[in-house]
Amino acid sequence: MDNHFRKATPSDASTIWEILQFAIASRKNDGSNQWQDGYPNPEVIAADIQKGAGYVLTQNNEIVGYVAILINDEPEYAKIEGKWLTNDDFVVFHRVAIAENWLGKGQAKELLFQIEKFARSHKINSIKADTNFDNKPMLQLFDNAGYVYCGEVYFRGSPRKAYEKVLK
Repeated sequence: MDNHFRKATPSDASTIWEILQFAIASRKNDGSNQWQDGYPNPEVIAADIQKGAGYVLTQNNEIVGYVAILINDEPEYAKIEGKWLTNDDFVVFHRVAIAENWLGKGQAKELLFQIEKFARSHKINSIKADTNFDNKPMLQLFDNAGYVYCGEVYFRGSPRKAYEKVLK
């Protein structure tokens, strides 16, 4: 298996959107209201790619996962109801999605590992993220990967569970 993590390009957008559409349907099937309001959408992906924040995880040149990664760029995190572990520079990630035929094969865990490598390469020791209260797969992933629950943040009027991992 040849795992590769790279910036997404405009030619990746349609594949990324297919992966996200599957993730949106999965959230709905799981009974979650996350991503059921028209977000994310193709315009969001295009904006991620245009500003260099969209990343894909590939296996033998097939896109198996997507994530948007930003540095110090999440204004809502300043308004946390709770307390972050650190107040230094941080990497934040959004829109994690794994292709349907790659679920259950460790790709989400690999994506988090690649985000940690990205943070370290930028000399940043804090990774912050959030998810819906009812997104059980993501909550489990955070727990298994050593993320610490820090409180609540709000997006589009909805509360989200906020997590941080401090890299050693």
